[in-house]
Amino acid sequence: MSNATKKQPKLLAPSILSADFAALGDEVRAVDAAGADWIHVDVMDGHFVPTITIGPLVVSAVRTVTQKPLDVHLMIENPDRYIADFIRAGADWVSVQQETCPHLDRTLSLIRSQGAHPGVVLNPATPLETIEWVLDTVEYVLLMSVNPGFGGQSFIPHTLQKIAALAKIRHERGLEFLIEVDGGIKPENIAQISAAGTDVFVAGSAIFGTSDYRAVMAQMKAMIQI
Repeated sequence: MSNATKKQPKLLAPSILSADFAALGDEVRAVDAAGADWIHVDVMDGHFVPTITIGPLVVSAVRTVTQKPLDVHLMIENPDRYIADFIRAGADWVSVQQETCPHLDRTLSLIRSQGAHPGVVLNPATPLETIEWVLDTVEYVLLMSVNPGFGGQSFIPHTLQKIAALAKIRHERGLEFLIEVDGGIKPENIAQISAAGTDVFVAGSAIFGTSDYRAVMAQMKAMIQI
């Protein structure tokens, strides 16, 4: 599997959920220029989570203003129905919630067959054991460090133990999937989250809620590359 964690730097993925949607193109261009490695896109359907956000049309629009990889997190029921649409719209990395996929292995294979990198997501209370048998096929595992559905929440502390446990499994099994974490990441805690074993850091309000994207992203990147 490509993208071995030992061979690449850690990555910062600003989440457009916290951007100004009235100027979304400018916001994406701004974080791109400020050093974003990926652009994170939260797709919510109003069923799996209370909030409704965006669909493939917005992903397609974002694709026109950046060449950075688009990391699309499908917080939706029946993701198989929409995976191809999001990949055609420009998604490079696509992750699905374990909790919504009764045939998870098949769903991950569908993502790969459509040309994107497959990932699986776990909610804070969902145990790692639920994805044990797909860890050799996924390219990344996204651990939610808040309960999904809203931006601006506080990081759940026990996520650090979960990250470390997943990193240990990866090492013991000689696997190369990336560990991504999303929720409540900010300059005050990003170093600790990095030390636990995280490779990709999703940050929304910690970036878009500031007046200087470049400065805060440089600060966060300096703390995760140590």
